[in-house]
Amino acid sequence: MLDFTKHFATRVRAMLTPQSEPIPGSGQVPNSAGGYAWAINHWDRLDRFLVLGSEGGTYYVTERALTLQNAHAVAECLAQDGPRVVARVVEMSEGGRAPRNDPALFVLAMAAGLGDPDTRAAALAALPRVARTGTHLFHWLRYVRGFRGWGRGVRRAVAGWYTQKPARDLAYQLLKYPSRDGWSHRDALRLAHPRPSTDEQRVLFARAVSRTREPVEGEGAALALVRAADRLHAEEMDPRQAANVIRDNRLTREMVPTHLLAHPVVWEALLEDMPLTALIRNLATMTRVGLVAPGSRASHKVAERLRDADALRRTRVHPVQVLSALRTYASGRGVRGSGTWEPVAKVVDALDAAFYLAFGAVQPARKRIMLALDVSGSMGAARVLGMEHLSCREASAAMALVTAATEPEHFFTAFTAGSHPSMHRGLNTGLSALDISPRRRLDDVVQSISNIPFGGTDCALPMLEAERNRWMVDVFVVYTDNETWAGSIHPSQALRRYRERTGIAARLVVVGMASNGFSIADPDDAGMLDVVGFDAAAPQLIADFAR
Repeated sequence: MLDFTKHFATRVRAMLTPQSEPIPGSGQVPNSAGGYAWAINHWDRLDRFLVLGSEGGTYYVTERALTLQNAHAVAECLAQDGPRVVARVVEMSEGGRAPRNDPALFVLAMAAGLGDPDTRAAALAALPRVARTGTHLFHWLRYVRGFRGWGRGVRRAVAGWYTQKPARDLAYQLLKYPSRDGWSHRDALRLAHPRPSTDEQRVLFARAVSRTREPVEGEGAALALVRAADRLHAEEMDPRQAANVIRDNRLTREMVPTHLLAHPVVWEALLEDMPLTALIRNLATMTRVGLVAPGSRASHKVAERLRDADALRRTRVHPVQVLSALRTYASGRGVRGSGTWEPVAKVVDALDAAFYLAFGAVQPARKRIMLALDVSGSMGAARVLGMEHLSCREASAAMALVTAATEPEHFFTAFTAGSHPSMHRGLNTGLSALDISPRRRLDDVVQSISNIPFGGTDCALPMLEAERNRWMVDVFVVYTDNETWAGSIHPSQALRRYRERTGIAARLVVVGMASNGFSIADPDDAGMLDVVGFDAAAPQLIADFAR
């Protein structure tokens, strides 16, 4: 007798569907790899875009196509509830939950141009909260002209960006971020026509729009900062004199002439008040010039600041920024160019600690957790936010270590379709145990992940192997791009079968590592959750759901 339900049925007990076909009655859609998954809603895709962006595209989708897909999803959200979109942008940006602020600025520009009147007003009012630096403002100006002209609303918003700042903060922005993306403060001020409310603002605006660097006259800390920066450029002074000017006026690297940046004494002065993000960005340079060296006071100060959890949170340092810096600094070689340096072990260790601290304190769920890393070809080829030196599968291992550091009952696995005996310990599928832990230094873990062989994507393997080997798992946390296609059973079906055969009400957390529109998590199953990879809040969201 032919059991027709082997080939078509709507209940998991009766039928197991290959990933190259949709589960009957499930509403699944084709993903980009030839398999089937669920389409996430527009609001979830907004979150993915705000955190992950679309730079570099994915293994299957070009940067242009991925940007268009996400932009259409944002437009749908704006049509449904524009003020909600603006509120979400502000929440994600101010909370430091995304590695880069550019997607938030882009969505804010879309809201300012495509939203209804209430949405446009909310977007323009939110500009100072999302565009917190001059560079952010220039990015937003570049984006917004793709959706609207310089009407009264934009002029008023840009003028307010300048006039609402205290005088010294305004001078700082004018000097530190003079131009970007084809925009300068001169351009913005000439178009916005802000009305100065103080004498200091009047002098600063006049200087910014002038084509010549005339000496500034007047009292106040803001004008003193401008005069100090001018002195460095106008006078011939030796590095020690320059260091004194920098120290006395708390100048930043961007305010210092290039020829002075070759001297350790100048960098020592800059380090005293250097913002934490700038410190992380300039570690290699300070090491190369000899300031940060084994046993030096500078290396001790750098390590101390990198371990300051409050400062990391206050300055919105994102864990991916730290991971990228660690990967580059520990290698002793720049991603571009020929610059080399000898990494200082104390600084490398401090960067390692800063990565975990940047996520904040995570309350453990104290459940039995499998941390399953998709190491397939698409995860290995895709870059994180366009970073050439960091793949999605390497970064996913780093993210998983945060959960591992807080959950005592965890174990790691890596999976990819096919059989690779060299990477497995007695298993004949594409899943293997991983010998990594938070006790190993982060850059070593990332390097070990990069060396694993890869194949196709089968996201059902963690559940199938847990069932086969009788592993007791309360929560499967799968880090993947959701482009699954190679398995004979869908991940959701594999999870339900695991629940039935073990009696454990196991849950599935899908950590999406690409800003595509798919998820292997069944939206109708309350025991499955989709979260955004690289979201600084993801480890706590995982723990809360597991609990």
